[in-house]
Amino acid sequence: MGTFQTDRNKYTKGIKNIYKKEKKYNNANENLTKNEKLIKGFKTWTSFYRANPHRFAEDYLGLKLHFFQKIIIHMMFHSNFWMLIAARGIGKSFIVSVFSIIFSVLYPSSQIVIASGTKGQAKLIVTQKIEKELMQYPNIAREIKDIRTSNNDVRVVFQNGSTIEAVTSSDNSRGYRATCLILDEFRLIKEDIYTKVLRPFLNIQRRPPYTYKKEYSHMIEENKELFISSAWYKNHWIWDKFKSFVNGMVKGKEYFVASFPYQLSVDHGLLSRKRVELMKSEDSFDPISWMMEMDSLFYGESEKAFFNLEDLQKNRVLVSPFQPLTNLEYIDNKEKRSKKKTKSRQEGEIRLIAVDIALMGGQANDATVFECMRLIPSSDGYVRHISYIESMTGKHSETQSIRLKQLHEDFKADYIVMDTLGNGMSIYDNCSKILYDEDRDTEYAAWTAFNNEEMKNRALDKNALPIIFSVKVTKAEINHEMAMGLRSDLEKGKIKLLVDEINARDHLAEKKSFNNLSPQEKSRLITPFIQTTSMINEMVNLEYKMQGGYVKVYETSANRKDRYSSFSYCNYFARILERELLDENEIDEDDELVYF
Repeated sequence: MGTFQTDRNKYTKGIKNIYKKEKKYNNANENLTKNEKLIKGFKTWTSFYRANPHRFAEDYLGLKLHFFQKIIIHMMFHSNFWMLIAARGIGKSFIVSVFSIIFSVLYPSSQIVIASGTKGQAKLIVTQKIEKELMQYPNIAREIKDIRTSNNDVRVVFQNGSTIEAVTSSDNSRGYRATCLILDEFRLIKEDIYTKVLRPFLNIQRRPPYTYKKEYSHMIEENKELFISSAWYKNHWIWDKFKSFVNGMVKGKEYFVASFPYQLSVDHGLLSRKRVELMKSEDSFDPISWMMEMDSLFYGESEKAFFNLEDLQKNRVLVSPFQPLTNLEYIDNKEKRSKKKTKSRQEGEIRLIAVDIALMGGQANDATVFECMRLIPSSDGYVRHISYIESMTGKHSETQSIRLKQLHEDFKADYIVMDTLGNGMSIYDNCSKILYDEDRDTEYAAWTAFNNEEMKNRALDKNALPIIFSVKVTKAEINHEMAMGLRSDLEKGKIKLLVDEINARDHLAEKKSFNNLSPQEKSRLITPFIQTTSMINEMVNLEYKMQGGYVKVYETSANRKDRYSSFSYCNYFARILERELLDENEIDEDDELVYF
């Protein structure tokens, strides 16, 4: 009873104190003019909303926010170093846009710069989110004075002097100044660009007039660095930055970091559960990409990994893939077969198509993979460009043979590199006879192997073209040579791969023709880049062991290695060709002396 009475007395005393403060406040404001009351109220509400920016978004801007968005925006205001690793579909661009508007309104003369790894990403936050979506809210439109969206000037100008500018993360962006720097999808930004170009933007500070008075000089605000991205590989600087933010937050410094997986999007209705299930059931499902982009987990190669992730990533430099013709293009316009899509052949260039074969009814995780390689002459041999990758599942051997011959004609390939053990025999037999393609209404010549007499004699058409390099991996040393040769060429930079799909979209978006395409056509153009990412994920997931002095590369659990197999066959033959061609071009020193 005594405890209850004590708590009651404390409560009563607290209520009395509130009444006293309210009376004191009313007395203090009693003699103020209407204008003075307005200014004082303005200061009070500004302080309140700076402390509670999520309330400002709802009370004044009219936005409806999910609970997790309120927390995130609150921490963006109250952390000078802030990071969010979030799954795709969670609305990262929306969060960045809302924060930028709130901050610009509540802190006059702020200079916010949004930098992205691609040319289009930062611009989209202004053009798509702010201009087209958020400007529909009257109070947001009232605060904004002007929006500029030219290629060289992407900017939102506010009535109070604040600005939001979008820039590309490159050397060309030097000279910008910011009090708040937002790095959007920062895994695409190079570390040296961040340290040497972007971070120096923050060499100024916002100085309200009162901070020039000595008694208020300590109230100068610190600038902000905000990072937002999906997860990525652990060999990237994003991983080290993430760990440093975690350590800073644990130590109680002004750091904040959060990681949001796709389940959060599903729970709030931002992503359909059915769509998630369908994506995970696709034949092209890549568990590593899913782990990074949807589970928001960083991925690193295992200690037993045979291929180095850094070697693969550094060689992703190609932005223009080979694109096969569609059947409609082939039929509608005969000129397209010789002009469109097939890249012009350089002098001395050799083209290969490698195929690793899986037949209908095989293992669930097996796929037939076609890879197109260009051998470009260089000062020390040939540089290999993997220009196109395509996978096929659940198809009969004749269908796969027809597709291989379509690619051969479209790519203008010189050789076919084919696994002719097991499943490969049926594809070889189909390719060794004349085939008719109903979809393209054309007939393809028969092929045969040129490096194996047994396979050559097996050809059903004795006039078949000798363009197939038959691969029969029956000995451990061949597997060893394939794996070691491929790793060596990657380390030396002799193999070039397509860039990731995000950079690819940005590159393609620069072309007006791409923006006018249907979603299906856009997807077809992006697919080779996605396939390249899947191949890299396969390769970094491969482990190895030593057997009898030879390396054996193998996949773990339910992972695939179809793309790796096709890649290794292709590079194996490329190395053989390179050695033979270089030997032919060597000149004996004695012959050279006699000649002169």
